[in-house]
Amino acid sequence: MAERNVFQACGRLFALADAFDHTPATARLFDEAMAEALRWHWERCPDYRRFLERHGVTAERLPERPEEIPPVFVTIFKEHRLISIPEHQIDIELTSSGTGGQRSAIVLDRRSRRRILQIVDHIFGSLGLIDREETANYLCFTYDPRVARNVGTAFSDKILTGLTKRRRVFYAIRWNSAKGEFEFDLAATVAQVRRFARRPEPLRILGFPAHLWQVCDALEQAGERLALGPRSFVITGGGWKVHKDREVTKEVFRERVCRVLGMPEANLRDTYGMVEHGIPYVDCEHGRLHVPIYARVRAVDPETLAPLPAGSRGLLHLMTPYLSSYPSISLLSTDLAVVESGCPCGRPGDTLRILGRAGLAKHKGCAITALELLK
Repeated sequence: MAERNVFQACGRLFALADAFDHTPATARLFDEAMAEALRWHWERCPDYRRFLERHGVTAERLPERPEEIPPVFVTIFKEHRLISIPEHQIDIELTSSGTGGQRSAIVLDRRSRRRILQIVDHIFGSLGLIDREETANYLCFTYDPRVARNVGTAFSDKILTGLTKRRRVFYAIRWNSAKGEFEFDLAATVAQVRRFARRPEPLRILGFPAHLWQVCDALEQAGERLALGPRSFVITGGGWKVHKDREVTKEVFRERVCRVLGMPEANLRDTYGMVEHGIPYVDCEHGRLHVPIYARVRAVDPETLAPLPAGSRGLLHLMTPYLSSYPSISLLSTDLAVVESGCPCGRPGDTLRILGRAGLAKHKGCAITALELLK
């Protein structure tokens, strides 16, 4: 579907199927797309326009480079409803918290939804994670989207179960109508993993790492190791706490899970993202989170917001032009990260190392909420 005239650069950018084709030409196209997005939100969201004006932006002097756009702090979406479209154009509304806490009011119009579906396809396809000729089973450590339709992780995992043909999808975090809450049934999940392991189809496991760690605990306690094989994948997201008070490194998690499940370590791919931003950052075969051409990231000083040199620890500043429904095109996260260049996989562009929350504000996300189910 063609973009409107005001989004010509956006249309060309999102049509590029190689998500990591970082060149001077794609960088210029990204800058042009961000300029289109900025003008769109300036004209259509009065609250955002006032925010920009307080930071010295005027209609005559809009920032020319994406890095010059004053970033909105991510927690603002938990406190205010900022949208750049009429209410009747909202196609879907997403939240970042599953069972409590402050919720972000994140809305997508049809344009933004179509764009992110296209972007996700390009990113996962460029990493070799799409095979729509293959049929796979899915085990999802996320909220069942039939109940949690507006939770960000349920929305994203529903997309990810479309990377292959589906035989069966099992959601491990299910709604207990008697209790009026979601719950994680470890015994039922372990039993389902065993059934999937006996099937000829590959298995794709999606979702929060903490729950998969508990399944590996149960399998090891029973003296079992599975043999899921080289066509199976694990795609995680949500940090490395494996229980409420215990955290492991990404490397320890990868080695242990792949050993118990019987699959190559290169097939465990972590992801980073947030519902307020939407772009997924996905591991390559070497376990590095890659920045696609549809986004730009940098680490900034938490106090001055000045950009930090590559390899420095700072607050993560995220940019993307795909959103037309709400003004989150330049977003300051609560996460500490290191932005680096160069990866053994050979793909150009920057990679991310997420170091954890900066502690600047209470910011309860999907993974933290789901972790409360592991008591």
